[in-house]
Amino acid sequence: MKDLKQFNIPFIGLKEGSHTFEYQIDKKFFEAFQFDEFNNAQIKVDISFIKKSTLMELNFKAKGTVNVPCDTTNEPFDLEFEGDLLLIVKFGPEYNDDNEDILVLPHEAYEINVAQYIYELIVLSVPTKRIHPKVLDGTMESETLKKLEELEIKEDKIVEEESTDPRWDKLKDLLTGKNT
Repeated sequence: MKDLKQFNIPFIGLKEGSHTFEYQIDKKFFEAFQFDEFNNAQIKVDISFIKKSTLMELNFKAKGTVNVPCDTTNEPFDLEFEGDLLLIVKFGPEYNDDNEDILVLPHEAYEINVAQYIYELIVLSVPTKRIHPKVLDGTMESETLKKLEELEIKEDKIVEEESTDPRWDKLKDLLTGKNT
């Protein structure tokens, strides 16, 4: 996590009021978290940091694209997404992040590292089902789709005549108690 020092916000020297922080996120950011689901990333994260006398509010807004493989064709494509997160930071005797919306920092803390929150915001904002837009509109051309179409089972509706073996009919008579 040494690579993520630029995500430290030293709040001790900030005046009360609103402050803005901007970050450009790329693949290198996710490598620091050993996350390899994205082939590439171009994301802008804006943090609206409001410092008050007893607490701080951080409003994260992420918008950008991540290059991911399609779940249907495995073809890589750029998936656009947006996400936001509100985090309240209070002060207490010890560090506590049990509540996902409220972070408690010790009274002697002087900075906050927002990298983990940016990471979680992005990963949770990207849809879990990733389908290439060309698959949805039917214009996708790929080797995988061609092979799937080639191997597709052609279902012909064949009406089978219902015929039973007379030996089974005798057994059914035993079950129902009917004799013919």
